[in-house]
Amino acid sequence: MSERILVFYGSYRADRMGIRLADYCVRTLQARGVDAELIDAKAVDLPMLDRMYKEYPKGEAPAAMEALAGKIRDADGFVFVTGEYNWGMQPGLKNLTDHFLEEWFWRPAGVVSYSAGRLAGARAAVAWHGTLSEMGMVVISSAVNVGPIGKTLDDQGQPIDDAGRSLDKSFARFADDLIWWAEATRLQKARRAPPY
Repeated sequence: MSERILVFYGSYRADRMGIRLADYCVRTLQARGVDAELIDAKAVDLPMLDRMYKEYPKGEAPAAMEALAGKIRDADGFVFVTGEYNWGMQPGLKNLTDHFLEEWFWRPAGVVSYSAGRLAGARAAVAWHGTLSEMGMVVISSAVNVGPIGKTLDDQGQPIDDAGRSLDKSFARFADDLIWWAEATRLQKARRAPPY
């Protein structure tokens, strides 16, 4: 059975370089036989958080939120592709994730960070670890940090030069780790219901 992995991306900027990395993640996972789908926060376009999905009466959540809740519940794992804004998280991605809670529980998540500079979004990646854990996900130990992104992926999201080869190598390990945990949690949930 193929694992179902959702890849989340959250920049709202007009000139989004990180979308290259999000597309790379989806394409590379699919090449491994994974059922991977991009969830672009800008395309989903949820409002700034007012009410979480669970705070709506059943069947009354906005259609985009309802559809995304179903995709999250049906997924075996998640990848969060995040840029770094002033040492912190992208607000668009954080806003999207905060609309949900129980829908995330008992699945693995991995963080892929990037920036235009050499630190590759590492500070945002660290911030995401605590947030995703608090939201009920198991954050895998493997991480991918890409920077400078413009020297790693071309405008088609294809790896270039030494930095691109390094990305291919680190993403392969990351994908192995995420898929292992996704399979393990899916099998465990079939064996025994989560405790809450």
